[in-house]
Amino acid sequence: MISEEKLRILTESAKYDVSCSSSGSGRKNTGGLGDGMPDGCCHSFTPDGRCVSLLKILMSNDCVFDCKYCMSRASCDVPRATASPEEICELTIDFYKRNYIEGLFLSSAVHISPNHTMEALVRTVKLLRTRYGFQGYIHVKGIPKADEGLVTEAARYADRMSYNVELPSERSLKLLAPQKSKQSLLLPMKQLQRERALFRAEKRKGYFLPAGQTTQLIVGASPECDGQILRLAQGLYRAAGLKRVYYSSYVPVLHDSALPDLGSPALREHRLYQADWLLRFYGFDAEELVPPEGDLPSDLDPKCAWALRNMHLFPVEVNRAPLEALLRVPGIGARSAQKILAARRYTSLTFEHLKKMRVVLKRARHFITASGKFYGAGNELAVRGLLVAGEAHANATQLSLFDGAARSALTGEL
Repeated sequence: MISEEKLRILTESAKYDVSCSSSGSGRKNTGGLGDGMPDGCCHSFTPDGRCVSLLKILMSNDCVFDCKYCMSRASCDVPRATASPEEICELTIDFYKRNYIEGLFLSSAVHISPNHTMEALVRTVKLLRTRYGFQGYIHVKGIPKADEGLVTEAARYADRMSYNVELPSERSLKLLAPQKSKQSLLLPMKQLQRERALFRAEKRKGYFLPAGQTTQLIVGASPECDGQILRLAQGLYRAAGLKRVYYSSYVPVLHDSALPDLGSPALREHRLYQADWLLRFYGFDAEELVPPEGDLPSDLDPKCAWALRNMHLFPVEVNRAPLEALLRVPGIGARSAQKILAARRYTSLTFEHLKKMRVVLKRARHFITASGKFYGAGNELAVRGLLVAGEAHANATQLSLFDGAARSALTGEL
């Protein structure tokens, strides 16, 4: 059994990776322990209200790489520990039986060599599936520069894998993570995408990475602007078929002359997540949201900022506008747009109907008409002032589980 000191070191070292959420994998229980179906993430809640937790741990924090932003880097003077595959398996099963967790997020520093580390990760997940009969959710962090065969083998047993890009450009990788390269991260992503597509096309029995891939970008450790970051994220969604790109504000946990002394503002991370949501679910392109060498505005969310730059497209009539136009109206989220499409088949919608659908009218009223009526401000300057004031008020209000702001935060509707 793993010692308490080793467990403390390895779980503490894992806390900086945010790309660990679970969105369910479709893996069914075939007679063992656990279930890969539940949605959720570490210490979070599923749509049906259950709390789902993952054991988040490194197999080793004894790294041969020297990434300047990482607490596990070779030149950092921290306590080191390495767990065996059997120790990780026993810990996972013990925690599952105690009802502490429902899944596992397993990562590792590059211990001894990329292949040695990847072999240990593969052995761990294979043991969990075959010897211990664990059918719960498993997310494995891939190791850059590991052999392609090991990557494929891990995908046969894991529900999700992630290769963290971390830095948005090759130049920043060379400066801050010299042992990594753009190709060492992107090639295994594309390999897994191809193999997953082939597995599905041939309708083979079993599972091959049923929950897909994710990655993480550190925001603020290097000088790239939001435009560059979002274009990279958009490219990863399109070229590698990623499920999610996670953004992590840089926190100066280590001092280095190549790193900034101050952390990145949390608001910048928040705006990137909002823009990312628009890329994935609202039909926006990165080029529409922010210039290539520019940053997202801090005083307005990206959707409102885009709408103000394109006032010539508004107002739209909710009783006639297509889904694509409704999705671009600030205050109308994806769910609300679908409700509007369904309801207007039976009646002519008014602002009262929209209010009952929980459309955020304090934003939407400036960009829509309902049955020919318009209740927005008269000019762009007035609209901007009202939207900025509303944004400032929302940021100054403590969230409640039962108010509209909390619902928008949980659903991602903009």
